[in-house]
Amino acid sequence: MASTLDPQVEEYLHDLSDRGLPPLYRLSLEEARETYRDLCVPDGPPEPVADASERSIPGGDGDVRIRSYEPTGDGPHPAVAFFHGGGWILGGLETHDALCRALANESGCVVTAVDYRLAPEHPFPAGLEDCYAAVRWLDDNAETVGADADGLAVCGDSAGATLAAGVSLLARDRGGPDIDYQALAYPVTDHAFGTDSYTENAQGYFLTREDMKRFWNGYLRSEHDGSHPYASPLRAESLRGLPPSLVATCGFDPLRDEGRAFADRLEAASVPTRQRHYDDMIHGFLTMLADPELDRAREAIGEVGDELARALD
Repeated sequence: MASTLDPQVEEYLHDLSDRGLPPLYRLSLEEARETYRDLCVPDGPPEPVADASERSIPGGDGDVRIRSYEPTGDGPHPAVAFFHGGGWILGGLETHDALCRALANESGCVVTAVDYRLAPEHPFPAGLEDCYAAVRWLDDNAETVGADADGLAVCGDSAGATLAAGVSLLARDRGGPDIDYQALAYPVTDHAFGTDSYTENAQGYFLTREDMKRFWNGYLRSEHDGSHPYASPLRAESLRGLPPSLVATCGFDPLRDEGRAFADRLEAASVPTRQRHYDDMIHGFLTMLADPELDRAREAIGEVGDELARALD
C-alpha cells in the first residue's frame, strides 16, 4: 500500500469529514441513495458530447432504460456497455453521467449506460440479467445508438465492474454475444471480507468494510448466492474464454486485493490482461469529476479510454 494518499484525495476526505456526513451503511436506503447521488452529480454544466439519447429496451424482466453517449470526432465508433457502481443498491444514469461523457470522448466509443434494476427491491441476479439483456440488444442494434457493431466491450466501476465480469461469464456460458474487451475499475469479485486490504482500509477511505457488508446483504437473496460465480466472479471454476481485460485497483481500497486476485486468475487462464494499480487512490475516484475535478480521475479515464480504443480498433 502507498504510504500517502494523493493530496487532492486527502483534501476530499477531509471535506467529507468536515461536512459531518455519516457513513453510508448507517443511512436508510433512501438517504443513502440521495447522499450517493449528491456526491456523484456535478453542479456545473455537463461535458459536451456529440449526442446523448435515452430509450427503453427489453431487459431481463420488463423494459430497462439506457442512455447512449456519442463521442465528438469522426467515426466509426465501437460500442461500450457501461454498468454503474453503487453497491448494487445505489446509483443510476445520473450518478455516472459525467464519467460516461468523459469516457465516450476519451475512448472514441459510443458508451451506453444501463439503468439496471437495483437491489434490495430486485436482488441478484435481476440487475445482472438486465445488463446481459442490454448487451445482447446492443450487439444486435449498435447502429441505433450510432455505434459500429464490429466492436463491443463491457465496462463498469465497483459493483458495476462485477456486473461487467458477470456479463462476460454469461456471454461465454450462454454462447454469446461475442464481447471483445472488458474494462473493470476496482471490481468487487468475492463475497468475503478477510483480505489484507479489508483490514488495512476498513474505514477512513470513503468505502468501508461495513458499507460492503450492507451492500452484499442488500444484493443477495441468501448467503448461498454469495458463492455463485456470477455474483463472485473470483469463485468461477474457470475464467478461460473471457475477453481481454483491463483491471484497475486502488491502494486505499478494501477491494484492492480481490481485484488483483481476479486479474491474476485471468492471466493464469491465458486471458490477455492489463493490471493498472493506482496506489495513492481510494475506491470510487473515477466519479470525482467536479467540485473540484480530481486530476487523477481525468488521467485514469483517459487511460481506460485509450485501452478501449486500442482493443476495439
